Amino acid sequence: MNFQKSDISKIKELQRPRANWLQPLVLLAPSGIWLLLLLVLPTLIIFQLSLVADIRPGDLVNPNGFKNYIRIFDHLYVQVIVRSLFFAFGTTIICLILGFPVAYWIAQIAPQRWRNLLLLGFVLPLWTSSLLRSYAWITILRPTGLLNSLLSNLGLPTLELLNQSQAVFIGMSYSLLPYMVLILYASLEKLDKRLLEAAADLGANPVETFWQVTVPQIFPGIAAASMLVFITGLGDFVDPELLGGASSMTAARLVYNQFLGATQNWGFGSALSMTLILLVSIAIALLIKFGEAAPKR
Repeated sequence: MNFQKSDISKIKELQRPRANWLQPLVLLAPSGIWLLLLLVLPTLIIFQLSLVADIRPGDLVNPNGFKNYIRIFDHLYVQVIVRSLFFAFGTTIICLILGFPVAYWIAQIAPQRWRNLLLLGFVLPLWTSSLLRSYAWITILRPTGLLNSLLSNLGLPTLELLNQSQAVFIGMSYSLLPYMVLILYASLEKLDKRLLEAAADLGANPVETFWQVTVPQIFPGIAAASMLVFITGLGDFVDPELLGGASSMTAARLVYNQFLGATQNWGFGSALSMTLILLVSIAIALLIKFGEAAPKR
């Protein structure tokens, strides 16, 4: 069959992918509008308020400088931010130490038929309110609570944990441990056992195999889980407030005081909020840069 040049050009024209901008715009419009109205615009408003010193509800918004940001470097507020970072980082380490063995056991050792049920057991605490979980820990950790009653019955000294940093770590670790386990499980489930067998055949001991074969394979999962726990812990309000007491003031509580407390300084509260957003953005940028690092071969 003979084709004319015009026919060939028409066929090529039909085969050429056409740029259709309408379909992706229709698909992205709902989520785009949602993000614009509930994330981008409120963030811009907060940034504008952060540039106004000592603004209160009803005052005229007139941005005039970075006095609120300079105020953050006061020793008292730096101490609060450092304490928030300390709680978030410490909780991340605790969740990683506790969650990794559990996730490894569920993904690699537990029978296949029990894995979904075991994962469900870790998800169940998330179905209850964080406020309810914190009050449960108050019942356990208070001086006359369940823990000290058990220690007394065993003839052991009681512990003063409530309204201490230890109680904050316990509550935050309990709340965020399921996230760590679920993400690590997703990575460990895809672990290539052939590499583990090859390492054993080459004479590597279990410790060397773990650090040189297992960890590089699941490093993106470790990074993603750690960042999720860290970011969530950085903004946690309930656990430090209820379990830590007045001595455990965090950045989230400080922001709350500026907007809804007695001080009512929206400008300084907005500057604190933007600082937290900056810290979270840095953490996400580090995750994007290093979380997808290819495992070493």
